Amino acid sequence: MTGKHRTPPRTLLLRKPYGLRYAVMAGIAAAGCCALQLPAVAGSTAAGATARNAVQTGPVSSTPATGTPKLAATGTTETVRQLVQCGGTMYAVGSFSKIQRFTTTYPRNNIFSFSATPGFKVTSWAPDVNGEINSIVFNGSNCNDAYIGGQFTSVNGVHARNIAEIDTTTGALVPGFAANASEKVDTLLVVNGHLLVGGTFTSINGSTANPYYASVSPVTGKDDGFLHLGIAGHYVFHGVKRNGTEVYNQQLSHSGKLLLVEGDFTKVGGLGRQQIFMLHVNQTPAKVTGWSSPEFDGSKGEIPGGYPYQCGDSHPFYIHAAAWSPDDSTIYIADTGIHTWNWDGTFPMPGLCDAAAAFPANEKEVLHEWIANDGCDSLYSVAADDSAVYVAGHNRWFPNGDACNTRGPGAIPAPGLAGLAPGATGGSLILNSKGKAGLYSRSRGHGADDMLLTRAGLWIASDNFGGNTSCGGVSGYAGICFLPYS
Repeated sequence: MTGKHRTPPRTLLLRKPYGLRYAVMAGIAAAGCCALQLPAVAGSTAAGATARNAVQTGPVSSTPATGTPKLAATGTTETVRQLVQCGGTMYAVGSFSKIQRFTTTYPRNNIFSFSATPGFKVTSWAPDVNGEINSIVFNGSNCNDAYIGGQFTSVNGVHARNIAEIDTTTGALVPGFAANASEKVDTLLVVNGHLLVGGTFTSINGSTANPYYASVSPVTGKDDGFLHLGIAGHYVFHGVKRNGTEVYNQQLSHSGKLLLVEGDFTKVGGLGRQQIFMLHVNQTPAKVTGWSSPEFDGSKGEIPGGYPYQCGDSHPFYIHAAAWSPDDSTIYIADTGIHTWNWDGTFPMPGLCDAAAAFPANEKEVLHEWIANDGCDSLYSVAADDSAVYVAGHNRWFPNGDACNTRGPGAIPAPGLAGLAPGATGGSLILNSKGKAGLYSRSRGHGADDMLLTRAGLWIASDNFGGNTSCGGVSGYAGICFLPYS
């Protein structure tokens, strides 16, 4: 694949891989849409829960485990959007029609499950969802029912529009939960008894009170008022492509008290916020914190005198994923964007575009601790443990801040997946034993929509674009790769 950025219309079933969507669930081991840290396993969580496990020491192995399911070759590009664990079972959602494990093929319509432990056997569970699923989440340690969100109109032939609760035994809709969002659902998260729903919808289950980001009852699906942020606005600058207000991704802190939210907006809770904001979720209603940065919110204006906070005109929304450090002191982000919209062609490359970065998690205005550029290749997902910050997309090199779409001086190969040194002074590429390339690699494809850290290791959700299916230099991992802890 070339270094050009992939931005197909979001109305297509094949959704653009906007990244680490660790869709987070409080109380289950998972990650969504969207981004997330090391979850507990049910009795665990995907993005935070009351009982949390100690973060594993790493980094994870660079060699993938054998026997994991994969996207079957169908002649079309298909995608796994998110992976979530509940109890001993992994759940995968996205846009696909067939799954393969070894030589056996299983028809599956955009959702399936398999054992979370070797040998990763595919279950018989096969709900019929007639459109792409972007996010799946569970309510605490209850693995009997799952919530799904995306772009669909029915489940097993029964009307359900873009959001639904489904039985994990029968695949049927759960009675009593309203299932109607006016537009696409991108991300789901359960925290403190609230199901947080983000997307492009302006009404959900009969309520227009909280467009784009609403909190609904996990029992009824009705708006419960926990979120009332008045999210509005979209990005406007020279030549920018058409874009609309949207909440795309969210990640709960390990403490369960703070939440990061990414999307396309300019006003949140009456405050100026762009790309990403932080919420207090240990109070009712949830409240926007003081955490932000002029490097992405525009509060200090453009250069000169300010910061290059707007990326390429085709990528007005560019912070697609974030992750908390294990101690919640640092926030890592993964960005698309090509380069700043008014870049003058000189190096080093300015701004956060097509880069990973670290920011302190202090609840005030902050500046970056480090930025790791990859030279105009998009990053879509990020995860972190004590030993590494894992970033994935269609990257080719790190560090590569002195070039765009070519290998610059000092750049080291790190295709598709990279491990960066964590912490406030991190950002350097973790090398393989020969010191000539990054420790990790995978087929770049369109990107990697999601990464999930569990106590067992790192799960990566991606696509089969171009028929390239390798992970760690081993072929046969289309859509799903698992890198275990030693």
